[in-house]
Amino acid sequence: MKLEELRRFGFLTLPSYSMIACANAIEALRMANRVTGEVAYAWQVVTLDGHPAAASNGLMLTPCAMLSAADRFDIVFVVGGVDVRNAVDRNVMAALRRLSREGVALGALCTGTFALAEAGLLHDYRAAIHWENLSAVREEFPETAFVEDFFCIDRDRVTCTGGVAPLDLMLTVIGARFDARVAAQVSAQFLLERGRAAGERQPREVTAAVATAPRPLAEALRLIGESIEQPLPTSAIARAVRISTRQLERLFARHVGLSPAAYSAALRLDRARALLRQTAMAVTDIGIACGFHSASHFSTAYRMRFGHAPRAERNDAVRADRERANV
Repeated sequence: MKLEELRRFGFLTLPSYSMIACANAIEALRMANRVTGEVAYAWQVVTLDGHPAAASNGLMLTPCAMLSAADRFDIVFVVGGVDVRNAVDRNVMAALRRLSREGVALGALCTGTFALAEAGLLHDYRAAIHWENLSAVREEFPETAFVEDFFCIDRDRVTCTGGVAPLDLMLTVIGARFDARVAAQVSAQFLLERGRAAGERQPREVTAAVATAPRPLAEALRLIGESIEQPLPTSAIARAVRISTRQLERLFARHVGLSPAAYSAALRLDRARALLRQTAMAVTDIGIACGFHSASHFSTAYRMRFGHAPRAERNDAVRADRERANV
């Protein structure tokens, strides 16, 4: 697949999809048509049954066509959003596999990447997904190399995070077909200073205090985040950022309000909570993946932070899924 050859775009909207992600992608194509003065791109919103899906904000995009009755697309983007796990059923996976067999390139916006992975269509691919879902999909789909980039283009798979990142992706698509001047014109129309390129990393959730923290603290936070499964002792982190252990502890106390060890534990427990809610991994495996080397230690630490055991968290998540399915 060559980006410059993409002309016809399909957007398969799943229930509770991200409106902002879908709209940003479509608007970039619309503006490219306007600034070039030609019908350079065509697009269509589709669902499996042809009825508009409600986005997470309760709105719907129309007109909407049935995927199987639509014209052939060069690429189909799965547009996900909240509660994507319940939105991806056997019919969605069968439709995506059929498109793949027919040689249609596949893409994803926001959590739509989960749908491609669940359908087995991201084996041995690199892929992007919103940072909030990154830990869960990495554990659940180890055969896929999930990256922290805003978007990722790997052969006939084009995956993108949510929010405004699809606009960046489409600027890259437009630039590949035309030139940087046209992409710049589209950016200017949307008051966008510049488009972000593939390979740029999406920012993680940080507090305002941490965002303005000194460089050693920022490096320490990055190290802790990258060593979830094998937590580093405070002394090792201090050596890595080239300050004393005492200096590191003072920085954490001033900017984070926790000791390095407490921050690491909280981060690992938050990661465990996300895995309990977003995956079907065994509770014991989640504990190991989050740096707890015994089930009892994991359960005790989890109970102290959240007030209940990990298994209770899993049971609550399953119950909530069933209730949503029955609504």
